[in-house]
Amino acid sequence: MDTDSDTTATGREERITESEDLAAASRSAAAEHARTVAEQADRHALTLESVLAVLRSPRVSDAAARAEATEIASAALVALRTATDRQRSTLLEPVTGAFSRLRADLRPLVRFGDLDLQFIEPPATGRALPGDVAHAARAIVRTAVLALVDDGSAGRVRIQWDCDGRNLLMQLRDDGTGTLDAHDDAVRPIAERVVALDGRLRVESTPGWGSTLDISLPLDPPPGAVDLPEDTGLTPRERDVLRLVATGVGNREIAGSLGISLNTVKYHVANLLRKHGARTRAELAAVSSRG
Repeated sequence: MDTDSDTTATGREERITESEDLAAASRSAAAEHARTVAEQADRHALTLESVLAVLRSPRVSDAAARAEATEIASAALVALRTATDRQRSTLLEPVTGAFSRLRADLRPLVRFGDLDLQFIEPPATGRALPGDVAHAARAIVRTAVLALVDDGSAGRVRIQWDCDGRNLLMQLRDDGTGTLDAHDDAVRPIAERVVALDGRLRVESTPGWGSTLDISLPLDPPPGAVDLPEDTGLTPRERDVLRLVATGVGNREIAGSLGISLNTVKYHVANLLRKHGARTRAELAAVSSRG
C-alpha cells in the first residue's frame, strides 16, 4: 500500500513539475513575443516617419524623393520579413487556433466559389504547433485545395487535422474523378514541401469516388539535426539525452525515443546540467550548441 502511495505521489509531483515547466515556458514565450512586437512597432513608426520626411523635404526633388522613399520602404520590408520568419520558428500556436486561421484563409472559396469545403476540427487538447509547422501546414493545405479547384472535378473537399503528440496529421478528401496521383504536377509542389519538412505524404485514389491525401508533419526537429562535439566527456547515453534536449523536446518524448524511464531521463538531465554548469534546459541546449 505504501509503495502504491509513493508511486501515486511521485506521478503527481512529475505532472505538477511538467505543468509548471510548461507554464514558465509559455510566460517566457509570451514575454518575448510582446518585446518583439513592441520593437517592430517602433521600427515601423520610424520607417513611416522617415518616408514622410523624405517626401515632404523641399531640399529633395520629386524623383530623388521617390527613389529614397522606395529604398527605405524596401529595406524595412526585408527586415520585417526576416523578423516574421524568426518569430514563426519560435512561437507556438494552439492546434485549434492554427486550424481556425486556415478556415479564415479559405473562407473566400466558400463564399464566392462553387467548392464545398468541410472542416473537421482537431481536438482542443492537441499539442501546440511550432510556428513554422503551423505556417507550413496551412500553406500545404491551401496549395492542395487550390490544385483541386484548378482541376475542376471536385465539388466537395473535407479537411481534417489531428495530432498524435509527435506529428500533425492532415487529411484532404475530395469527391472528384479519383485519378489523382502522387506524381501529378499538381501534387509535386506539395510533396516537395512535405519532404523538406521531414514529413510524409500518401495519395490514394479510387476512380469515380475521389482522392485522399494523408500528410504527416513532425512537430520536433529530427534528433540527428543536432551535432555534438566528440570531446564532451559524456557517456553515450548522456550524449543521446543531450542531443534530444538540444532539439527542445520534453522528458517524456526523450524517454519514449530512447526506451528508458522518465526518472532515468531526469537523472541524466540533472547530471548534464551539473557537468555543463547550466541552470536550465535552455542554457544546457545553448552550451551544447556552442560545443
